[in-house]
Amino acid sequence: MESTVAQKLEALLNLQKIDSRLDAIFKVRGALPEEVQDLEDEIIGYQTRLDKFQTDIQTLEDDIKRFKDNIKESEKLIKKYNEQQMNVRNNREYDAITKELELQDLEIQVSKKKIGESQAKIEQKNTDVEALKEILKDRQKDLDGKKGELDTIVAESEAEEAKLINEKEKAAKKIEERLIKSYTKIRENAKNGLAVVMVKRNACGGCFNVVPPQRQADIREKKKLIVCEHCGRIFAGVEDEIEEEPTTKKKRSRA
Repeated sequence: MESTVAQKLEALLNLQKIDSRLDAIFKVRGALPEEVQDLEDEIIGYQTRLDKFQTDIQTLEDDIKRFKDNIKESEKLIKKYNEQQMNVRNNREYDAITKELELQDLEIQVSKKKIGESQAKIEQKNTDVEALKEILKDRQKDLDGKKGELDTIVAESEAEEAKLINEKEKAAKKIEERLIKSYTKIRENAKNGLAVVMVKRNACGGCFNVVPPQRQADIREKKKLIVCEHCGRIFAGVEDEIEEEPTTKKKRSRA
C-alpha cells in the first residue's frame, strides 16, 4: 500500500531528526577526525621519504663497493702490466703497456673520486634521515595525542551513535529511493544539514525567508510535497505559535 503524502513527510521529518542528532554528535568531535587523518597521511608521506633515503643510501653503498672492486681490479692489472713491461722486446710493446698502465691509473683516480662523492652524498642523506626521524617523532606524538582525544570523545557517544545509525537505517527503509536521493542531495548542499524543516513564525525553518499565508495553507493540507522557493528545503508542516496566557488582571481597589 502506497504511503500518503502526510506519511512520507512524517517519515522524512523523522529521518531528519535522527540525522540532526547524529550531526550534533559529529559536531562535538569537531575537526579532530580530519586532523587525525591529515596527521596519518603526513606520517605516511614522511615514512615514504625515509624509505627512499634508505634505498638511496643502500644504492650509494653498493656503488662504493663496486668502485672499490674496480680499484682492486685495476691494481691487479697494474701489477701484471709492470711485470710484462720488464720483459718487453721492443718500444712498441713498451708504449702499449705504458698506455694500459696510465689507463688503469686513471680508472683508479676516477673510482676514488666517485667513492668520495658517494660518501659525501651518504653523509648528507644520513643527516636528512636524522632530521626526518625527529619530525616523524614529533608528528607521531601529535597523532597519539589527537587520537587519544578523539577516542575519548567517540567512546562517550559510541553507544548513542550506534543506536542512531540503526534507527536511521530503519527509518530510511520506510522512504522511497527517489525521496532519499533528493533528501540526501539537499542535506549535502545545506550548511546546517537540514533538508526537512517546519514553517516557524511564518518563515522557513532553514533559510528563515517568509512563507506566504496561502503557501502555508497548502503546506498544512499535506496533499503534496512543497519545497521552499528560496532554499529548496522540504516543508514537513507548519508550527502554530502558542498564544501566551493573558496576565492576571489586577484586583480593583475598593472604593
